Amino acid sequence: MRILIVEDEPDLLSALSQALREDGYAVDPATDGREGLFKAKSITYDAIILDLMLPQLDGWGVLQELRRAGHTVPVLILTARDALPDRVRGLDAGADDYLVKPYQLKELLARLRALIRRSAGKSSSVLQLGPVAVDTAAKRILKDGQPVVLTAREYALVEFLALHRGKMLSRTEIYDHLFDEEDDSLSNLLDVHVCNVRKKLGKNFILTRRGQGYTLGEGNPGAPGGDDDV
Repeated sequence: MRILIVEDEPDLLSALSQALREDGYAVDPATDGREGLFKAKSITYDAIILDLMLPQLDGWGVLQELRRAGHTVPVLILTARDALPDRVRGLDAGADDYLVKPYQLKELLARLRALIRRSAGKSSSVLQLGPVAVDTAAKRILKDGQPVVLTAREYALVEFLALHRGKMLSRTEIYDHLFDEEDDSLSNLLDVHVCNVRKKLGKNFILTRRGQGYTLGEGNPGAPGGDDDV
């Protein structure tokens, strides 16, 4: 999942970016409202963490411009402004959640997971894919009840496909959600992760359609696909 953080306090931005990356997210930072709005309009994010007290353009302005332009990306306001009128104003302006600083990281991560699930139309934190269960809260994969060890990026790939179950996702769509602006867009990282997931969850867990992209086969041994369709 790819997250945009719009925060002008350098230490907080650095710490939060690092924490999210350690939790398996791809993260793009922005240090003022104009930069944040530009990135939010240019890149498809899974969620945005937005401060209100920003230079260039405040958080209210960023949120209003996004919603006016028709962007439905989930927005979590993270701010020191704790007054009830500010919370009401933020939610009424189109924010999906509002969290006051100082905050607990575990709570922020839980709220972020809930926003991403809801935006994908999922209510449960466990996504069942045949014999494979994706526990989005614990960030773990079970196959036939047994844990499967995946890297953070491999898990992110499986979760993204699971949240969009039944859809054919292009390489560009997947890459844009799994990797951030610091990654090399010309690398074969996605191919490597797809190959590793197939080795761990079954050759046909991820199906490839030439010229179209990837979708889940959910480990059905009778399903067509896998490496033969690449």
